[in-house]
Amino acid sequence: MLDTFLPGYFLSLSLIVAIGAQNAFVLRQGLRREHVFWVCLTCGVSDAILIAAGVAGFGTLAERVPWFETAMRYGGALFLLWYGWRNARSAWAGGHALLADAGARKPLLPTLLTLLALTWLNPHVYLDTVVLIGSISAQYDNRLVFGAGAVLASISFFFALGYGARVLAPLFARPSSWRVLDGLIACTMWAIAAGLLWA
Repeated sequence: MLDTFLPGYFLSLSLIVAIGAQNAFVLRQGLRREHVFWVCLTCGVSDAILIAAGVAGFGTLAERVPWFETAMRYGGALFLLWYGWRNARSAWAGGHALLADAGARKPLLPTLLTLLALTWLNPHVYLDTVVLIGSISAQYDNRLVFGAGAVLASISFFFALGYGARVLAPLFARPSSWRVLDGLIACTMWAIAAGLLWA
């Protein structure tokens, strides 16, 4: 079971750890200690819904259309190669510094509405969760375990990011740290792509 759970966990973690609008928002809320629990929970539940849709939908389609699994495997591999290249380019060019915004405390509802917009209106979240995780899950006999690993990675990451932001703030303020992180993400994406191509 671990040989199915862990690939789902680490794939999801590799996809979600890259700096983006959603992660930057969670980090900022963590740095401000503002609605951290609800922000992290909203991100985790949103990802769980998207991952479940991808695993269920792509798994069923793969069973009914014989060539779909092969097409998704190569399509997923190509996307991972591109995703890795994008992070490698970012690592080469230089990372991003992230600083908390100053200002008054904002109410919970507007905060969550902003977060939901950043999550559900971002096309990349569908590529990462529904398309990529869903298509790769079709390679495993127990897609439920693979999906559970992916969901747990998402939830644990967001809570670690939100509540660990104060500790990590000095690190994230240095662009060189993002260069290292982007480089590690690129290598992980390429390794997963190679596994798909040679499966």
